[in-house]
Amino acid sequence: MIVTLTGANTYLVKRRLDELAAEFVKEQGELALERIDAEEAELSTVQEAVSGLPFLSNRKMVVIRNLSALKPQPEQIEQIISSISDSTDLVIYETITDKRTAFYKILKTKTKLEEHQELDTRQLAKWLIDEAKNADGKLSLADAIFLVDRVGVNQALLANELAKLLLYKKDIHREDIELLTEPTPQSKVFDLLDAAFSGNKQKALKLYEEQRIQKVEPQAILAMMAWQLRLIALAKYAGKRRPDQVASDIGANVFPVNKAYGLAEKIEDKKLKLLTSEALDIDVRGKTTSLDMDEALKTYIVSL
Repeated sequence: MIVTLTGANTYLVKRRLDELAAEFVKEQGELALERIDAEEAELSTVQEAVSGLPFLSNRKMVVIRNLSALKPQPEQIEQIISSISDSTDLVIYETITDKRTAFYKILKTKTKLEEHQELDTRQLAKWLIDEAKNADGKLSLADAIFLVDRVGVNQALLANELAKLLLYKKDIHREDIELLTEPTPQSKVFDLLDAAFSGNKQKALKLYEEQRIQKVEPQAILAMMAWQLRLIALAKYAGKRRPDQVASDIGANVFPVNKAYGLAEKIEDKKLKLLTSEALDIDVRGKTTSLDMDEALKTYIVSL
């Protein structure tokens, strides 16, 4: 078995790696598993590991993390793969790989390449439902989407929050999620912008005050707003490009980009440029003068 695990979804990549390693160790034992971090090893170490025979077991597994860190030439990669003994399984664990490189193309043709991409909101919700079901729990689609909106798209964090909810109660509902989880600042700032662009100034200001009560500093809120204004601008001028294509281009999760597409429909080009300019002005004055950032941001939110 020669497998490459890669993709932007580091949670699923790591989970798949753990599954393969656990299955192998169950059959052959811990001593038959060898892990190499290529960022701290030599190319010769990798070559020796894959070509060597197993010790005190029928087979051995070699897991190589970030082989690309060694900057191997194409012929060196092919040499590594071709020198693998019949009694050795190789797993190459690459966090993110540029598909345009010769390195990626060789891994795709010479190994079984498994690429795990980030999940969008609905995919994450369905994943949460399946995870709950596997743990003899129950979670509706609406409540799963609410959990993603509240906590964010970090899959490892979602897994931890789901485990906590399942310990509390097997049949999870929205009120349980509100009781046991904290909304992420980034998610709430998206809601703030949505409320402001919809003309609901009272709700927008309330969301801002909630962030301040949670001790999120005005500068941090402004930074999140600036990041989201950037996403909205990208969505606004994306033409016929889909959210997943834009997300891939900028290395972002598709979830916030999808939200940005929705917000982009609520704002005109001229207004977006003005708001971006005003946000920059607040940032500069906040760093160079004695500006009251709280009052400046409240005024800015009302102007949205």
